[in-house]
Amino acid sequence: MNLMENEKSYMRQAIALAEAAVANGDHPFGALLVKDGEVVLTAVNTVHTDHDITRHAELNLVSQATRQFTPEFLADCTLVTSTEPCAMCAGAIYWAGISRVVFGCAAATLGQIAGGTFVIPCAEIFARGTRPVTVIGPVLEEEGTAVHQLFWPRIKE
Repeated sequence: MNLMENEKSYMRQAIALAEAAVANGDHPFGALLVKDGEVVLTAVNTVHTDHDITRHAELNLVSQATRQFTPEFLADCTLVTSTEPCAMCAGAIYWAGISRVVFGCAAATLGQIAGGTFVIPCAEIFARGTRPVTVIGPVLEEEGTAVHQLFWPRIKE
């Protein structure tokens, strides 16, 4: 399996986590942390279940990861997320020292679907830092977008 096939497999896992978040009553976002071809952590959005607007999937993942792993370990990890990280999550990823992000649905696409008012591509945020963070995406954007197309119109009704 080549690298892109691995990324597609990881992305499908992140999208399944987003679907699980919706089943739990939360927003459709899922993320996983990969090191050396192995998924070492997963997280979902828990904004509603935790009654905390900051409980995005990526932030939940980074919080777990920084408590569990060393900075050296995290520097060699990839964070795979069903949707491009927001500014808050991009900052957390950067400060955790994670060096690579792969996302599904682009922030601009989510903004169009959900009516986003603070849409900044994560690569723009990472570009302001002093160390590089590789950004790959969108990967499987149609699949990553589908969960949003089902979820957000119901919220707006």
